[in-house]
Amino acid sequence: MLVRHRMTLNPVIIGPQAMLATAQEYMSKGHFRRLPVMEEGTLIGILTDRDVRRYVGAEERTKVRAAMTENPLTISPDMTVEEATQLLLRDQISGLPVVENGKLSGIITSIDILNAFLEMSGALTPDNIRINVLSKDGGSLADVAKLIEVNGGEVLGVGTHREPGQTRRAFFLRIRGVDATIASTALRKQGYRVL
Repeated sequence: MLVRHRMTLNPVIIGPQAMLATAQEYMSKGHFRRLPVMEEGTLIGILTDRDVRRYVGAEERTKVRAAMTENPLTISPDMTVEEATQLLLRDQISGLPVVENGKLSGIITSIDILNAFLEMSGALTPDNIRINVLSKDGGSLADVAKLIEVNGGEVLGVGTHREPGQTRRAFFLRIRGVDATIASTALRKQGYRVL
């Protein structure tokens, strides 16, 4: 999934000469925590609610330029959501301006990425359940998914992970349309361990 499909288009912006009180008002009314700072059509900084909090009591007389982070890290809309997530984690930040051809085209936040993760995993689909299955010799994620489908279930999302203390990989499947007991029983009959 690409950033362009998950980012917020046309984010609210602010100029460097605006007062922090104005920025605070924009963030409060819009229910967001960061503002790209633009000057003559160019992204020059980013201002977060955390930056504003450093100036409590002085918001009416402090300009955005004094509190913003200059030359913020930016990403391309063609970057994957996973790559954007790695940057957020690496730099311990919660949002990135998205720039295309030198122009601000959007912003992606940790909330956008969490929503993308939930969508990709199938967790946003109503009436879903998650089943974790320990891999086995000769077994595969595809085989597990097929067993779910044969028993009337629909596979919404899949993945693998390693459970603590386990040497084998575990599969997780987000499914719907089949009772968890029926799915678990079918998997156990084929030699899979349902976690």
